Parts: sequence; structure tokens; C-alpha cells
Amino acid sequence: MVTLTLLSVAVSSLHLAPVQASAKAVTYTDVTEASSIKFRNSNSPTPDKYLIESMTGGVALIDYDGDGWPDMFLVNGAKLHSGQKDNEPLDKSAPEYWNRLYHNNHDGTFTDVTEKAGVRGSGYGMGAAIGDFDNDGFDDLLVTNYGSVILYHNNGNGTFTDVTQKTGLKTEGWMSSAGFFDYDNDGKLDLFICRYLDWGFSKNIYCGSRVEGGRSYCHPDNFKPIGSYLFHNNGDGTFSDVSARSRIAATPGKSLGVAFADFNGDGRLDISVANDSFQQFLFLNNGDGTFTENGLTAGVGYTDEGKVFAGMGTDAADVDGDGKPDIVTTALSNETYAYFHNNGDGTFSYDTNISRLGEATRLLGGWGVRIFDYDNDGWKDLFFANSHVMDNIHKTQPHLEYLQPLLLLRQVSGRFVNVSAQAGKVFAEKWASRGAAFGDLDNDGDIDVVVATCGGPAYVLRNDGGSENNWITLDLRGTKSNRDGIGARVKLTAESGRLQYATATTTASYQSGQDRRVFFGLGGEKGIREIEINWPSGTKQVLTRPEMRTIVTVTEK
Repeated sequence: MVTLTLLSVAVSSLHLAPVQASAKAVTYTDVTEASSIKFRNSNSPTPDKYLIESMTGGVALIDYDGDGWPDMFLVNGAKLHSGQKDNEPLDKSAPEYWNRLYHNNHDGTFTDVTEKAGVRGSGYGMGAAIGDFDNDGFDDLLVTNYGSVILYHNNGNGTFTDVTQKTGLKTEGWMSSAGFFDYDNDGKLDLFICRYLDWGFSKNIYCGSRVEGGRSYCHPDNFKPIGSYLFHNNGDGTFSDVSARSRIAATPGKSLGVAFADFNGDGRLDISVANDSFQQFLFLNNGDGTFTENGLTAGVGYTDEGKVFAGMGTDAADVDGDGKPDIVTTALSNETYAYFHNNGDGTFSYDTNISRLGEATRLLGGWGVRIFDYDNDGWKDLFFANSHVMDNIHKTQPHLEYLQPLLLLRQVSGRFVNVSAQAGKVFAEKWASRGAAFGDLDNDGDIDVVVATCGGPAYVLRNDGGSENNWITLDLRGTKSNRDGIGARVKLTAESGRLQYATATTTASYQSGQDRRVFFGLGGEKGIREIEINWPSGTKQVLTRPEMRTIVTVTEK
């Protein structure tokens, strides 16, 4: 069997970069039609320009039947109309508004199993998160909506049960991204849920010009920030809302993206949150059930000019191979996407410009994002799914477009080089992209991508050529730790002595869930000396000389 996820690590450094070999021919091919994916996001646009219409479009990769092949879940909107009331139910009854689950048939095609699985949903959908919250060996599914969340328990027989009320997940407002992680290392997955704005239909003011350009979606500055949620897993099938006790709720924001990593090396997962036109957050885990927001002090709150930016999608991983997780966050057109380099002393450097990320993203608006090794050369690259948020932006800013192309940046000698033009015809297309999920859909050893759009199709992009370089995939199975091994820190030592690092996670991008397996690209390495896994429980496990080009199932001992 062959599979992978996306937390590989590059060894270049933006501060001390060795010479890198030229790229092999790796491209992405649009195989949506061949995959039998016929999904279309129905955001239900109205003349009232409700802000939620512009933000839906999450996607998640979940191996719901445990057969080792990632399946696909796509989030949908609901029927809206002018004059919508706050207390009016959002109609999702028509099939065009259903969320959709597609089973991976192992032959490049997918089958719609939505009705059989019982996951068509309710309410106006935003995103999805993946995690085995009850450690029964089957990954469960959380759907975020405007108004509430839905937690589906995986029954292990191809069906799901809505256990939202039973588990005590009481939420209200506008939920966006979410993620499962074990913040107290007790072996049970907890849950962080971003809330975007203090918004409702009754607060949907008129924005834009009544003369020039017409009505437009409102800027988030027009609405108040709101606190996000943290739920603790009680281990008995229920969650407790610890948002206030943990101090998460004490720092309201405008949150759209979240990623987890141990940023200060103390063995506990911290929380990085992308906020829209608001300070970015870094919640450091105090180890006593509380968090301290440290974004400003750490240097990740603002740009190097002290400005806010429209943080939407985000990811945290070791970009430069120094063993410390960095942060990459998207922004809106006329800004630049942000790269915060972890200095290892509790601070970060704003390396957006020195890495050349800034010049490549100035005119783009980013949503889905992932730090991963698309060509398996052992160096971390960046993929962005882009679009402006305003569907009429060209009327007021003719140099900008609503529909925008994807962006693929390859890391070369510590800098990011735009290789989109050489990476396939799909990069010449322009979409209203939103969420993006990354994983090895066909188990051939390289990372494929699913891009969701707002009011449009979902696209399946197959990686062609990445597996020509060597690689290894780890399928982690926790015993003392949470069953998915989320939060495990992995160090790989190649035959050459080159080190790579990863953290197991399903949380990254924008409103999307990722293939949970851990992947390393190995280039032309002749072998692997060892892989060291530091499980969340504190157990350290070493694999000696594992075989390359395979998926290795690792059970915690």
C-alpha cells in the first residue's frame, strides 16, 4: 500500500541556504471529470450581498472506512433570499445544497455516498475538520456552519450519526475553520473552533457605492471581533466548553484559519490563528489548561511595518529544516502573504520579502494554503488557492480580478520561485478558490490537491511525477496517545545525514481538513538511517532503516 499526508520538511534555510539541484518535471493535472466528482458549491448569492455568501467552500480528506485510501468531503451552502431574518431557518433540503461525501474507489474514481452515510447536513456550511475523537479507530467529522457546528460520529460501517447535542458541543455565531488536537496530552482529541465575526442578517449593512461599482460585500472592519471556542474532550463521549477557563475567549478576533504546532519546544501544542484585517494570534500552551496570547511579543501579530493584513488561510510547519515550525498565512490582494520564520528563542522573523513570497503574492487573494514537498526533493514548497473576496472588485480596482489562478512556489536555495507556468495547464485557469485539501489520493507516493470554490465546482488535481523522487509515508496509530497520533513530532535522518522534521496534523489551509498521514520527500537519498517519533504521551519510538517508497504503519509502543 502507498499513502502520504503533508508534513514533510525541507532542509534549506533562508539564512544559510545550500545549493539545490534543478527540478524534475512535476505537474498537476485536472482529473475532476475522470474522478466522477460532480460537486458544485451553491453559495446562493443575493442582491443583499450577505457576507457568508463569499466565504463558504471547505473540503476535507477523510479515510472514513479505514481502507487506507483518502475519501473526500465537500461543504455546501444553503438557500438564501433577500430580507433573510436572523431567526429564520436556513434551508438545505434541496440536493443542490447538500454537503457531499465521496468514497475513493482505488481506481482514480469516487462514488457519492452522501445519503447512505447520512451527512448531507443542515444550515449554511463553511468548513470541515477531521479527527477520531473517541479513539475507536474511525475518524469522525466536524462541519462548521454559520449558526452552529455538526459533529458526526463515524459508526465504522459506512454511516455517521449526528452527536452534536449528545457530546455537548453548543456553539453559536459564525464558525469558520476548526481543528482537532490534544492540548493537554491526555490521549483524547480536543477541539478548537474559529469564529469569524459578530455578524447576522440584521447586521448586514449596505457597503459599496450606490453609484460607482454598486453594492459589495462588507469589509470585516464594519463588524466587531468575537472569541473562538475551545472544547475539552472529557473521554466519555462528551466535550466541555473551556473557552473562558482556558483564556481563549478573552482574546476576541476575526478568525478564519488555524494551525497547531509546538512553537516553543516545550512538548505541548500551541495554536496559531489567522485573523482577517486584525492582529494575528499565537496562543502559547501554559500546560495547566490555559493559553497566553503572545502574537505581538513573538512577532507574528503584524507585518514588519506593524500593519494588520487579511489573514485567511494558514499553515504551520518547518519550512527551512531547522527543526522549528514556521507559519505561512495568506492575505488579500494589494497585501502580501506572510511568512513568519521561527527563530527558536520565542520570536519570529517576518521573512516574507527575503524569501520572495511577497513579490509573488502582491496581487493575489489567498485562501487554501499548504506547506509541503510537491516534488519530493526534500525541500518544502508552497501551494495557494486564490481569489478576491469581492465578486465586483474589477469595477473599483481594474488591476484586480475576482477569479484568480492557483500559485505553486518551489523552494530553491532558500527562496521561493514561482513554477506555476511549468506545473500544468491547470495553473492558467482562474477560479473563485476557497478551501484546499492535500493528500495522496491515489497512494502513488506524491501529494494531490482538492480545491473547493465558492459558487463553483470542486477540482481534483493529480500530482504527476512527484513520486519519481524517493519518499516515505507514516500512518501513525496511537495507543497511549490519541489514536490518530495528532501532535506527534517526527524526525527523519536520511542516509546522507540530512535531517527533516514534521508534526502530525489534519489541520491547515482554509476551512479544510488534511490527509492525516505524515510524508517525507527524500529526493535521491539512498536510504533512511532512522525515524524518531516523539508521541504526545511522551513515548519515544525509533524506526531503524525503514524501507523507502512505502507506507509504514507505526503503532505506538
